[in-house]
Amino acid sequence: MAEVAGTGEEHGWTGAGRAPATVRTGGAAPTGAAPPGTAPVREVSAVPGRLHASARGDGLGAPTVVLINPNTAVDTTATMAAIARRTLGPEVGVRGVTVARGPRMLTDPAALRAAAGEVATAGRQALAEGRCRALLVAAFGDPGVTELRGLALRAAGGPVPVVGIGEAALLEAAASGRPFGIATTTPRLAGPVVERVAALGLADRFTGLRLTEGDPEQLAAHPESLHEALAGAVRACVAEDGARAVVIGGGPLAEAAEVLRARFETPVIAPIPAACRRIARLLGVESPAGPAGHPRAPDPDVRR
Repeated sequence: MAEVAGTGEEHGWTGAGRAPATVRTGGAAPTGAAPPGTAPVREVSAVPGRLHASARGDGLGAPTVVLINPNTAVDTTATMAAIARRTLGPEVGVRGVTVARGPRMLTDPAALRAAAGEVATAGRQALAEGRCRALLVAAFGDPGVTELRGLALRAAGGPVPVVGIGEAALLEAAASGRPFGIATTTPRLAGPVVERVAALGLADRFTGLRLTEGDPEQLAAHPESLHEALAGAVRACVAEDGARAVVIGGGPLAEAAEVLRARFETPVIAPIPAACRRIARLLGVESPAGPAGHPRAPDPDVRR
């Protein structure tokens, strides 16, 4: 069924060295007509700082992915690790680790910057403990990814791939030149998100960022409200901005992203599965089939 987004407050943000990118609240329509050719929207337990093993697929000799949650919400770690296991299948083990210090949800640039050091510490420990074949950083801002790649290059068993969910999801969304938008809940991270898009060289394909209204943590505490708020942002990305794929921006939004993937005909990119597909390719293991309409993105260099 076709849906038309409502109206609301419009925001603008300009990243360094690029044209202005649009940042708006969820249902806010940009000034003027919708982009030409826009299609209608169709909906069709752990201890912080310690590793905890997967209940399956973590047998002797199996490649093991260590998923690092850059916030301190242990329940979020468990949710994201479960999604990673479902995506990677039984041949690849998954271990989750929750950083030792920080907020339960990263909602501002200062928290994102502080998380980088905690992620590096957790990654260093995972590499030292062994049996780590890949590191997955499970926050959309990819905190600590650069530092971890330096550490992973010097791992005792040889270089270890490091994948951030933000990078993986954005590259998958933009594959084959596809225009894409982002739907998320954290307005104070709009700037860093748009900067990340530009840093990956994807600004020319970026149709804008849509934000839900209200406090991100309160919204996350009410799953049904979260799903509906994000669904409104997805609709606006497609109907008003001309996106042909929409990324759900946030590790703690992983479960909501899974729900929304089934609701829309337009591809909705869930960051955890996107990162897992990239890791599977880097490890040379069979990659489970991705959702229809998600082109394969180019593999990153582990040294990047």
